[in-house]
Amino acid sequence: MKKHLPSLEARPVAVLGLGRSGLAAARLLRARGYEPVVLDSGDSVGLRKAAAGLAEQGVRCLLGDDALRGFEGYSWGVLSPGIDPATPLVAGIRGAGVALISEIELAWRCCEKTVVAITGTNGKTTTTGLLAKMLGACGCPAVACGNIGEPFSAALLDSPDAGCYVVEVSSFQLEACDSFRPKVAVWTNFSPNHLDRYRDVGEYYEAKVRVYDSQTSDDFAVVRLGTEVPNLAVRVLTFSATEAGGDFSLKGKDIFLHGRRVLEQGKTQMPGVHNAENLMAALGVIYALGHDMEKAVLAAESYETPEHRCEFVAEIGGVQYLNDSKSTNLDATEKAIRSQERPIVLIAGGKDKGFGFGPLKELVRERVSHAVLIGQLKEKIALDWEGVACTKCGDLPEAVRQAAGLALPGSVVLFSPGTSSFDMFRDYEERGRVFKEAVLSISKTN
Repeated sequence: MKKHLPSLEARPVAVLGLGRSGLAAARLLRARGYEPVVLDSGDSVGLRKAAAGLAEQGVRCLLGDDALRGFEGYSWGVLSPGIDPATPLVAGIRGAGVALISEIELAWRCCEKTVVAITGTNGKTTTTGLLAKMLGACGCPAVACGNIGEPFSAALLDSPDAGCYVVEVSSFQLEACDSFRPKVAVWTNFSPNHLDRYRDVGEYYEAKVRVYDSQTSDDFAVVRLGTEVPNLAVRVLTFSATEAGGDFSLKGKDIFLHGRRVLEQGKTQMPGVHNAENLMAALGVIYALGHDMEKAVLAAESYETPEHRCEFVAEIGGVQYLNDSKSTNLDATEKAIRSQERPIVLIAGGKDKGFGFGPLKELVRERVSHAVLIGQLKEKIALDWEGVACTKCGDLPEAVRQAAGLALPGSVVLFSPGTSSFDMFRDYEERGRVFKEAVLSISKTN
């Protein structure tokens, strides 16, 4: 049974974090009659500007040291996904006995429409956007939200007439859920990630698998064949582009459901094995919800993959340049490498998230002619890839120039970092834009 929000009380509701999720949660709480107070232990110019904007809407914000006092004055709270539970802000408010829920849990308790959740290590954003377009083509207006675009809470306010909310959910968001129950929960794949936040892979897995905790036999799970999931009460659909035995399978470049061809991948703008599985995951939701498969397939054929995910940037001197800045873990980089048919010059590296690049060594030796390395991890990657031709660079524009000099006509320069961007950039989007600008600057000089 769905939990509802606590009753309106005189005491305010704490919203932890003044990022996009915190702003959206504050808006939704205010619209529902609550008194939100946003707490953020930072105190930058940007945060002060955001706080001033909320103040104009009647929402109080406490920044810096002011946010770390008086925790007993709150009835309950909402935790933004970007805030580590180990921070003094979270520890202090929990120590005061204030119960916290995540922003997606808040939105879920306010939502009366169908909800589809998409999680996994890679492919979430592509699958979320693709599925929203498919559902729309089937006559079910859908909004892609969560980690893609606007937060779930904002989508409820800005798109109240949607028939379905397709929510990309991260492990961070799932940590503070206790009744979140999507009609269909998609798990695209699983590989080590975020080990700078989690103690080990097992803890990361436990956070991910919470997406199924509240589902019942009336709900569906769409999972990659071979993914280790608990004994689920839900109806399960499986897919795989590399192994036989799933409900959805790939033969050549055709996708089959229970032995019947449903989609020709060559008619889409989504090449590669990784995209075949994204297509299967989305089709699994269409099938589970009973929508028209043919209409969904037509929508898939016109869908363009998101920016920063193996995005074609330019071809210069017979060399293709691909922007895969959204690759923030090894599995994403592995899939990007395997999806290429041309010889590869790879640009990789970034923030040290607690895992090594050794597992990719043999694939890189086989498929990559030269690796150009950047960021905190460049020295470690060079050691992990001993025997691979590597060049270390001080920044991304330099790496692009080096890669351009190394790439022969008929090859591809693949920017697939394999880790997050926070050592050098605000986020993967800024990193991808810098890559594209560097590529275009090369085209102007040739």
